Amino acid sequence: QVQLVESGGGLVQPGGSLRLSCAASGSIYSWNFMGWYRQAPGKERESVATIAWTITYYADSVKGRFTISRDNAKNTLYLQMNSLKPEDTAVYYCAGGRSNMDYWGKGTLVTVSS
Repeated sequence: QVQLVESGGGLVQPGGSLRLSCAASGSIYSWNFMGWYRQAPGKERESVATIAWTITYYADSVKGRFTISRDNAKNTLYLQMNSLKPEDTAVYYCAGGRSNMDYWGKGTLVTVSS
């Protein structure tokens, strides 16, 4: 059973940047799907960015500001977040798997506030 652990969350001012990391306890080399999701207080979880094979997808709300990437050698998924806005405040989760998002992390909190 592979475990995913997110890190890199915290408090940042509007306009600032953060890089989230998601470390897997096993190999992600064969995982065709990986992604970042978020859940804001009182809202449903939403997809932020995903990698399907080598193709990336972004929610309209983060296009041009967020970049998803993976390093198979380090078994790690990243989310570079720039130009952060208060509405980006949420718990961010990573997920991945070979044929679906089978594995999920427990999340890391990102708070964007002045």
